[in-house]
Amino acid sequence: MISTDVYKAADLLSKGEVVGIPTETVYGLAASIYSEKAIRKVFEIKQRPLDNPLIVHVASIDQMETLTKDVPEKAYRLAGAFWPGPLTLLLPKSIDVPGLVTAGKPNVAIRMPGLGLTRELIATAGVPIAAPSANPFGRISPTTAEHVARYFSNEIPLVLDGGPCRSGIESTIIGFEGEEPIVYRLGSLSLDEIEAKVGKVQLRNKKEVAPDAPGMLSRHYSPKTPTVLCDDLVTAIANRTEKKIGVIALQNEVAGENLVQKVLSPKGDLKEAAQQLYAAMHELDQSEVDVILIERMPESGLGVSINDRLERAAQGE
Repeated sequence: MISTDVYKAADLLSKGEVVGIPTETVYGLAASIYSEKAIRKVFEIKQRPLDNPLIVHVASIDQMETLTKDVPEKAYRLAGAFWPGPLTLLLPKSIDVPGLVTAGKPNVAIRMPGLGLTRELIATAGVPIAAPSANPFGRISPTTAEHVARYFSNEIPLVLDGGPCRSGIESTIIGFEGEEPIVYRLGSLSLDEIEAKVGKVQLRNKKEVAPDAPGMLSRHYSPKTPTVLCDDLVTAIANRTEKKIGVIALQNEVAGENLVQKVLSPKGDLKEAAQQLYAAMHELDQSEVDVILIERMPESGLGVSINDRLERAAQGE
């Protein structure tokens, strides 16, 4: 089921099958945008509501332009700076984009993946690919082929293995009101990086009903194990009564008994922390701990995006 054969994966996609694909952010559950049957299967096996739009992945600017119209100048500026890469642009769609992909909305979310293997797959398949993250709706996003296989081994014919994801959290989603950029989802591009190219942006990243873009729901990216976001791990651990506690810390382990600990970056590097975050959550969720405590990251740079994920994953108490 796990394979490195890009031609086999492309053939399956061109025939209307659903396959798992790698990107530099997270693994996706992919289908040709022109196969209604395959798109519906993506929604079905993810258990994703039909009012939650999908991201379309393209291999070139030319391919993007066939799917869009009236593209703002600042969108081209951002694409020039960050494509290929973890940037998704929310743009007015052309008639070539099926309404099922956009959940009936007038805009389509498009990105050009930073992983060369993914662009090769799209080019070989000859079709743009819709690909939400390859996890059951609301669960932890996958950052290895093995994560995808664990979720969907009986439901898809193949997962294309591109190795561990190098960014580790989803793309940043930016739309526009006129020429003014709006961030609909925080992600692997920090607000600082974006604002350096287009000036100040608005943040509008939460909507519970019929979201404008993926990743806007307040509960998302969640382990099955009860999960708590902590400002102070030492105090939080001291107040717990569970027998076995999972701990995810940025830089240093903490003292205590019956702890299963994961350190995201011994150097305190937030890019490394983002890359390691979901893998650490998967590991602890499989380790039979009673609760997972996660340290809040510094509220700067990618720490803002990581904390956004953690707030949506945490179940609170």
